[in-house]
This record gives sequence, C-alpha cells and structure tokens, in this order.
Amino acid sequence: MPKFAKPWFRKDRGWYVTLDGKQVPLGADRKSAVAEYHKLMQQPREAPKVRGDSVAVIVDHFLDWAQKNRAPDTYGWYRQRLEAFCQRYPDLTVAALRPFHVQEWIDSYDRSSGTRRNYARSIQRAIRWAKQMGYIDQNPIADFKKPKGGTRTTVNRLSPDTASRAFAETIPTGKKPLQILTSTDAVRSIHGVAYTRLWDADLVMTIREFATDFHPPQPTPRGATGLYSGEQDLFCFVIDPTGWAEIEGEAFAPGFFVWNSEVGKRSIGMSTFWFQAVCQNHIVWDAVEVTEFSRKHTASVHESLSDIRRTIEALVQKRDARKDGFVALMRKAMATKLGDDAPDVEKALAQNGISRQFAKEALKIAQQQGRFTIWALVDALTRLSGKLEFAGDRTDADQKAAGLLALAA
Repeated sequence: MPKFAKPWFRKDRGWYVTLDGKQVPLGADRKSAVAEYHKLMQQPREAPKVRGDSVAVIVDHFLDWAQKNRAPDTYGWYRQRLEAFCQRYPDLTVAALRPFHVQEWIDSYDRSSGTRRNYARSIQRAIRWAKQMGYIDQNPIADFKKPKGGTRTTVNRLSPDTASRAFAETIPTGKKPLQILTSTDAVRSIHGVAYTRLWDADLVMTIREFATDFHPPQPTPRGATGLYSGEQDLFCFVIDPTGWAEIEGEAFAPGFFVWNSEVGKRSIGMSTFWFQAVCQNHIVWDAVEVTEFSRKHTASVHESLSDIRRTIEALVQKRDARKDGFVALMRKAMATKLGDDAPDVEKALAQNGISRQFAKEALKIAQQQGRFTIWALVDALTRLSGKLEFAGDRTDADQKAAGLLALAA
C-alpha cells in the first residue's frame, strides 16, 4: 500500500514533500508551504503501473484467498507483514525474487529472532501458495533458512518436556476456561476468556487514517524510527512536522505515541511527547492538558480506537497552545537547578523513582555539561534510555525522566 505523502521540514532549507521518490520544495514559510502542498496534492498524478508477474500481485491474490478461506485474525496477521514486504520492494517481480531480498527485509527490523522468523514465514507462505495454485512455476525462496524462533526469555527455549511441566505448574487450574492465541502452528499466548484482543494492525490503520498531519520522526543512529513491533508489544511514534519549536538552540517537535499488546503484555494507550531533534530523544511531557490514557483489554477495548481518533483531532486544534506552553516550561526547566551538588541531585532523582544506577550515569553526563538543572538531568536520562534494547523499556524510562519536568511546572 502506498504511503500518504506529508510535508516535512528541513532546518535552514524550508519545507518539502516527497512525491514519487522526489523531494519537492514547498518554501520556507509554513503557511505558504501548506498552501503549496495542498495545491500539489490536488493535481492528478499518474498511478504507478504494477506488472502482472510482480510479487505485489501475487501477494494480493494470496490475501484475497486468505480473507475468504482463513479466520479474520489469520488474514490480519498475513496482511500486516506482507504489506510491509511489498512496500520495501514495490517493483519486484517473481522472476527476480531471491532469498537475499527476504534476508535484507527481515534484517531491516530491530526485532527478536522470533519476530523476524514470522516475517520470513509470511512471504514464504504466500509464494508457496502461489506455486501450489499454479500462478508461478518455481518458488525462488523455497530454500531460504528462517531465523530460529524464540528468545532466552520465552518458553520456546525449553525442551518440550520442561515446557509441559512449566505450563502444568503455572497455568491456573479450576473450572474457568482459557483461550489460546495461535499463529499457524505456534502458540503466542494463553488468557482467560474475559480478555479481548485488539490487533496491532487495527491500531496502526487507525493512526494511518486519522493522523494525516503527523509522520514518523527522523531515524535514530541505528536506523529505527516510528514503529516498533515485537512478539509482545507495539509502539508507534509520530510527530507534527508543522509544530517545531526552537528553545536555547535546540529543536523540538510535538507528537504522540500509542502502544498495544496482542498477548497481554500491556494495555492499549496513548500519550503526548516532544521529540528532541538533535539526539532523537522522546520528552514525554505536554504543558497543555497532558494527554495520556490507557485501557485494559476487556470487552469494550475496541472503543479505544475512537478515543484515539478524537484525541488526534484535539491535538491538531491545540497545536499553538501546546507549543507556547512547552516553550515556557522548558525555559524554566533549563534555568532551575535540581540540587546544588551531586548527592542532593541523586537524592532528588531517587525520590522521583529513578533507579540508583540510572541516576549515577545521568549525573556523570550532567556534570560534563557543567550543570544540574532539571532539563540537564531529563536530557541525560532520556539519552540513557535510548540505549535500552526494547521500546517498552525505553518508553517507561522516558516517562519517568520527563516526570521531573513537573518540578518546573
């Protein structure tokens, strides 16, 4: 599926939009750039031609079949992954398809081996089905070796006998029934029947449909940006490219992030944040009506998608007020000390839920900058959280760090 083109800002150069792979300048003034953007988007553009022997066409045939012959959950599982493959290789033909295409695709995700294995399984299944149905004569990725499944933190690392004993001793006993979530031949999670699942794909489609004024932040040094999805949970970060604010030489953009888990790792929720352009930090704070909500996966969990849509619309309407409030708060945080010396600051960090190890490392960074202001410590802590492996851990750490800004509010 094609991405919806949105304007973006390049420092010292102005506004641009990427159309058909080309960067089109819109001008330096925001209002004029938005007007030029709408003018361009109203012009008719030639639709890209898709070859009949393309992988995208094969994927469309397979998804049509899956939608009619498999459960909705299974169809959604394949659709989410196969659309990602086609977005990476929109012009790839079956004749040109090779195992290295699959390897490079799954390697582009900073995910667990089990998640990357599932991505590879999805495209292999589609191509194998196409050969079985007679759409193609040969399967060019039949010999591709998928990554091994499981990690050290999952039951997949155990032998079958040990895993059976682990389940026997940990699964609740009694008369209450359980529900089991499977993906093809693998069990992903086990829940009570009161648990109602919300698929990651439904949440992402809601963001794509209603957050048209937002787009993913610039890539991190490791190449990741915007969407983080693994075996246990999903996080989606987007920023408003028209709301950049410059404070003491540092640029920040307003945005929001959402999270979900298909396997009960966490609730579904949404929170606003400010994106620090220089080091790609997420400052989880909003000085105007802090927006944060979460909802458990119960019978009404799907109503949260409507809540997210309404919140996105409100964020756009409050764009200027959010910016002014954040600028005022940040100026105060940059001038307010958290303590006079290292012991005082470490004590203050501990009182605000920061672990001793994180506090000591943050103090070292702040000392190198020669200051113990609230902002210096928030900046140091968010830099440290960026080194954590999992998006969920990074987000939890960012939220704790940004909580210090309440001391300046």
